[in-house]
Amino acid sequence: MKGNDPALRVIATNRKALFHYHILDRVEAGISLLGTEVKSIREGGLSFADGYVDFRNGELLLVGLHIAPYSHGNLQNHPEDRPRKLLLHRREIARFGVKIAERGLTMVPLRAYFRNGRVKMELGLARGKQTHDKREALKRREVEREARQALHRRGE
Repeated sequence: MKGNDPALRVIATNRKALFHYHILDRVEAGISLLGTEVKSIREGGLSFADGYVDFRNGELLLVGLHIAPYSHGNLQNHPEDRPRKLLLHRREIARFGVKIAERGLTMVPLRAYFRNGRVKMELGLARGKQTHDKREALKRREVEREARQALHRRGE
């Protein structure tokens, strides 16, 4: 993923996923949405919460992604927590489906963004971190923060 793409506007980032999982592989996928869902996302109504990817009937489905109801919607508004189909090439679906099913890995959404007016998801094939790995990450972050503060206090 290029970070300097002018046609890319990040909607949300799943920071918890990077803390709870080791990300082994990343892929960009389209997502099948209804019109009110896209409008709600444009208003900032997207939450990753406990989102993950499930492999069912030869399809990858994004489960647990919460999209708030559209504020100007009516009775035809979308259901908030419905499973949403991910749009990938058939070979990619097969490759990730096998990895999810057989090896005990999981696939989690890492960030959502607009690319040329379309909602895209960056997904990560992930393995859960052990508790000691999480503690180690917290310690490393704390040490880096203290070092930045010390440099700042010294005026550098």
